[in-house]
Amino acid sequence: MNGPIDGLLSTLHLTDTGARTTEDIFTGPSQWMPLGRVFGGQVLAQSLIAAMRTVADDRTIHSMHGYFLRPGDVAHPITFSVDRLHDGRSFSTRRTHAFQNGVPILSLIASFQTEDDGVSHQVEMPTDLPDPETLPSTADVLGAFDHDIARYWSNERAFDVRHVPSPVYLRVEGERVPRQAVWMKAFGRLPDDLNMHRAALAYASDYSILEPILRAHGVAWATPGLKVASLDHAMWWHRDARVDEWLLYTQDSPSASGGRGLSLGRIYTRDGELVASVAQEGMVRVPESARPSAPTE
Repeated sequence: MNGPIDGLLSTLHLTDTGARTTEDIFTGPSQWMPLGRVFGGQVLAQSLIAAMRTVADDRTIHSMHGYFLRPGDVAHPITFSVDRLHDGRSFSTRRTHAFQNGVPILSLIASFQTEDDGVSHQVEMPTDLPDPETLPSTADVLGAFDHDIARYWSNERAFDVRHVPSPVYLRVEGERVPRQAVWMKAFGRLPDDLNMHRAALAYASDYSILEPILRAHGVAWATPGLKVASLDHAMWWHRDARVDEWLLYTQDSPSASGGRGLSLGRIYTRDGELVASVAQEGMVRVPESARPSAPTE
């Protein structure tokens, strides 16, 4: 394996403290990040792993809803408390709180279900997008820049992320529209544990989900004074998939107002199976001097 994948797996390896109140208690490390704040996808994935550790093996996660309460500090580990809210005949529900320094940084509820038959349909995957191999990687775009964030995004993230039509790291090219797509894949092979892949998918789903808001207004990540933070994150798993194979993540933003923006996403396997749906609202504060004209459609 390589460094970034080893780092991801180490982060998702939680320790059962053996402590018991009315809840199950786990601890996990924080990954280093250039700005010193815990990556939201990390604490989401760890919270899911903690919840999964308390559920029977025949029940798999199908949905979660989480709120980011405070920024996490990469200098400190995280404690996870899991409340076993309900175990029914087919469904189990868990609440996970993630703590640092005695205060919660994330609160999440997740639901699990036994395997079941039922009706099946899905929204079809777009077929007019370029293959990932034809697109530049983040390292291709940012690798030459001597900056902590550029170095981290280029070489230390566990996932290869490739944008359609182009990334919004330094500038926004083309039409200012509230939609985009990204291809993403882990840089190395992960274990065959499907719970690990489900949690890792939640991890990666947080990378770019708010970018359609930025693209709509011609605002790049490099814009001076830009402030973006995840407020909540919801996810629904429809079918299993491996995150170490290419996945297409289509994203669009139906609305932004009041310093907040909402983005919706769908994640597909390369052969067109809809794997998961995602929704996230984030704080998006663009300096007045950087606000261009309204997006076009």
